[in-house]
Amino acid sequence: MKILAIMLSLFLLQATTAVAQTSTSTTDAIKNYSVEKKNEAAAHSKKLVSDFDTKIKDLETQISKDTSAAGADAKRQGKELKELTDLKAARAQAAKKADEMGKASAESWNGAKQAFADSYKDLQKAYDTAVAKVKK
Repeated sequence: MKILAIMLSLFLLQATTAVAQTSTSTTDAIKNYSVEKKNEAAAHSKKLVSDFDTKIKDLETQISKDTSAAGADAKRQGKELKELTDLKAARAQAAKKADEMGKASAESWNGAKQAFADSYKDLQKAYDTAVAKVKK
């Protein structure tokens, strides 16, 4: 069981590093879409957000295993749940901004792209924070 927990922790660490490196380039790519490619940009942004669903699920699994294997106290479990709640809220916000980007007019396009880019960075930060808390 410990080996499985260690392997999952290593996987999450690698995923975090890879995502952090691509976060900036991803938001730059979104910002480079023109209003004429709005549908493509919206689809791309929705895929980026949905990719976090698997990562969140993996994190939930890790938290569940850690708390049951370690007999974690309520305080630690509460902190992890808070981080997970914050992560899910950031994911919901990024999904909302992706939807808004798909509905943006030519006049509001640049603002919608920036709003999504900001919410995606917040999502990445929330994920990194949650992973760091789980590792402690």
